[in-house]
Amino acid sequence: MSIEGIKQKIFRLSTQQIIALGFAGVIFIGGILLWLPISSATGHTKFIDAMFTSATCICVTGLVTVTTATHWTLFGKIIVLILIQIGGIGLIALTSIIFITFRKRISLRSRKIIQESYNLEQMSGIVKTVKYVIACVAAGELIGAILYAFAFIPIYGVINGIWKSVFISVSAFCNAGIDVLGENSLAPFVNNPLVNFTTMALIISAGLGFTVWWDIGNSFQRFFKKEIHASKIFRSLKLQSKIVITVTTILIIGGTLGIFILEYKNPQTLGGLNIWEKLMASAFQSVTTRTAGFFTISQGGLTNASVMICLLLMFIGGSPMGTAGGIKTTTFAVLVLSVTSSMKGSKDVEAHNRRVKDSYVKSAVVVTVMGFFIVALNCLLLASVMPHTAFADVVFEVISAIGTVGLSRGITDKLPLFGKIIIIITMYLGRIGPLTLGTAVVAKAQKRSDNTHLAEEDIMIG
Repeated sequence: MSIEGIKQKIFRLSTQQIIALGFAGVIFIGGILLWLPISSATGHTKFIDAMFTSATCICVTGLVTVTTATHWTLFGKIIVLILIQIGGIGLIALTSIIFITFRKRISLRSRKIIQESYNLEQMSGIVKTVKYVIACVAAGELIGAILYAFAFIPIYGVINGIWKSVFISVSAFCNAGIDVLGENSLAPFVNNPLVNFTTMALIISAGLGFTVWWDIGNSFQRFFKKEIHASKIFRSLKLQSKIVITVTTILIIGGTLGIFILEYKNPQTLGGLNIWEKLMASAFQSVTTRTAGFFTISQGGLTNASVMICLLLMFIGGSPMGTAGGIKTTTFAVLVLSVTSSMKGSKDVEAHNRRVKDSYVKSAVVVTVMGFFIVALNCLLLASVMPHTAFADVVFEVISAIGTVGLSRGITDKLPLFGKIIIIITMYLGRIGPLTLGTAVVAKAQKRSDNTHLAEEDIMIG
């Protein structure tokens, strides 16, 4: 086939297909680089482990089959860091910024792809949006690295301390959860407020989504210009920002209190800490389950009730147009609002005195149902290849993968070949699934005419 023919085929691909193929391509290239002897401290890495590591980086998950701190050389760790950054920024934004850097014109087709990938309402200001994304990522990671340096340099020295600070800041902001500290992640820093609150701040800020921060920034600008009163800052926000902030706050506080109460006397988790350290560790666990993957307490030591809380938080994840995974806070909110509206007998789904479009309700249902289906299927498959593993650990692993979280109850490095393949596919679907499904459903719903309906017929429900 000629190059012109290949270009024509690529041009006919939908945005969802381009995103899916783009992520798959970068995962393969990253896996090949990590498979090279120069990437491994022992000079050898199994091909499946190289691909697994590349997938977990690009999908910003954090599940690892080899210890990042000891298995990879400096070259390998740099590749891991680059892959995490690509996964966090997003392939579309990264490609666009390369064009902008080299002063190449971004075609109308490319602008359309950016618009759909970020779910923007209009095509104007696309380049500015991409620049804002890069600027936000760079600023967040720089601030995080500086704060981490105060904790790590006294322990690891200047050069090594700076390197660890940069690596963990990028990983935390991108919600990847991969670190270069060792097998125990941030557990040695469970009582260190600087490390804990810096990590939580990076995870939350990136997980809120860039559009929310821009909206908040605009509202504060209006406040400083005395256009609005302080009491009306939240009211002036767009509906998405209000929903994201509300749901995020509820989930973090609810998760923190739940874990604090359930793990208070558990000697394997919070039992040996004082009350303030218990609160901090509980808050960290609640935040990190929102797709970050770092941990300060043993995941295998959690009680069954706490595991249920973590599963819910992992499945919901972060917010749209951020670096987090999961079905997203807005999806969860729309589902809850849809149920409450139906129970009240309301015709429309409403939030903060606004009506939610039917297309978004349908998108939320599709994303959630598909998420449940993928979890159920992959739990079945993983349980079949690991028959002697506790089912709770299998479910935890699968939901951690589809939510691109990266937390594990200690079975990731024990996965057999087919188990690794299952988790790779799960991470991949978790990274591109909500984005591509949500975009596709909304786009089709908006194109479809509302004037055409089939004849109705009654069925029994319940």
